[in-house]
Amino acid sequence: MQIQLNTDDRVPGGEALQASVDSLVTQHLERFFPYLTRIEVHLADANGTKGGGHDKQCAIEARMSNGPSMGVNHDDETMEKAIRGACEKMRSRLDSRIGKRGH
Repeated sequence: MQIQLNTDDRVPGGEALQASVDSLVTQHLERFFPYLTRIEVHLADANGTKGGGHDKQCAIEARMSNGPSMGVNHDDETMEKAIRGACEKMRSRLDSRIGKRGH
């Protein structure tokens, strides 16, 4: 199972960010890994250095082994909160989808 990180030009990537994203995604979604082939995490900062309210954005796309991919978005005031919020939404969607499939 692969976790792929994508950032816009306002979010400094790197190994530390990748490790943090891997940790948060694993913490929230690890039990679904047998049903997934890949998780893509997209991070963006709408306002850049200007700051502002809920301008940190996280979108997560989960690719199912035997089914369509699904995605969620979450905006928040910090990148960590945005990632956590998106992970929680994805966990809820996967609970619903996998439960309906009878797994």
